[in-house]
Amino acid sequence: MRSIKVNLDKKYSSSYEIRIGRGILDRIALLIAKNHKAGRYVIITDDNVARLHGGNFLALLKNIGLAADLIDFPAGESSKNIGTIIDLADKLLKLGADRSTCLIALGGGVAGDMAGFIASVYMRGVPYLQIPTTLVAQVDSAIGGKTAIDLTAGKNLLGTFYQPAAVFADLNFLDTLPAKEFENGLAEIIKYAIIDDEKMFVLLEENMEAVRQKESTLLIKIVENCCRIKKSIVEIDEREQGLRRILNYGHTLGHALEAVSAYKLTHGAGVALGMIAAARISFKMKYLHEGEAKRIEELIRLANLPTKIPASLPTEEIITRLQMDKKKRGDTIHFVLLKKIGMPFINGGVEKKLIGEVVEEMKNDA
Repeated sequence: MRSIKVNLDKKYSSSYEIRIGRGILDRIALLIAKNHKAGRYVIITDDNVARLHGGNFLALLKNIGLAADLIDFPAGESSKNIGTIIDLADKLLKLGADRSTCLIALGGGVAGDMAGFIASVYMRGVPYLQIPTTLVAQVDSAIGGKTAIDLTAGKNLLGTFYQPAAVFADLNFLDTLPAKEFENGLAEIIKYAIIDDEKMFVLLEENMEAVRQKESTLLIKIVENCCRIKKSIVEIDEREQGLRRILNYGHTLGHALEAVSAYKLTHGAGVALGMIAAARISFKMKYLHEGEAKRIEELIRLANLPTKIPASLPTEEIITRLQMDKKKRGDTIHFVLLKKIGMPFINGGVEKKLIGEVVEEMKNDA
């Protein structure tokens, strides 16, 4: 088991460990009992993960003498709303959960967001642990303490910064992950390579097929590397005031595409398309060499992620959604752009006309 420490503001209470390994679920249960003592533990997960892994993990906790329960909600982004949060709060109250309770997020990004959000507001805050079961969550969303739910106007508009007490990533969970969900995670891994690590970018270019086949040694190395990149960024900018915004590379347009598609487009697909668009905008604004933009697009293609925006998504509606982005400043849409692979920056704003041109180009590409 590998361990990475996230050090926040030099405060012991807000710092935590990320532990990564394969086949470590029994040890995770023991570490929870030893290091995260609580009067009661409640696993929060979706109904898919509950069926696949929930019963097994609940049994592990009970077998070592912990008072544990599990509550779930319908899987999918459509559950990430205030109604589901209120329903979960009611279930927690019926179980007798109080301030001595520890919540455990078991699942992907949606489960992590839901458990983190409710932990941050239930009885003014209870501790929670992240046990991510998807590649997206293991390399990205489980780390850093961002929690959120969606509103009708857009994604992740209601949320908090609330750090977990620990993160445990068992790569065995990835064995039950559908191919499309695994590819969603590849989009986040490619993002990390683009914004911070050209060597990892080359590694992915040369080994993408082995990564897609979930070759164990390679995958652990990549997951650990992504976690180290994110933890170093979060340590510098916990609340996304500056540097941490580079983690949104590809996400500004990606979230808009997801919303306009009514979330028929997966998160990974949206981010992949957003990364290509940001690289093309960087080239058109004379920041990035065309060859580097093409390398990004080709790596995304190798990962079996989409490179063409669906023609059915109206360009004007995409731009309208961009203007609702929670990270905008006034009427300016800030993009994370590139000077080269491994060298991102936040630009002062991209004209709507240029965004529209790139979206149209990406619809019409063969």
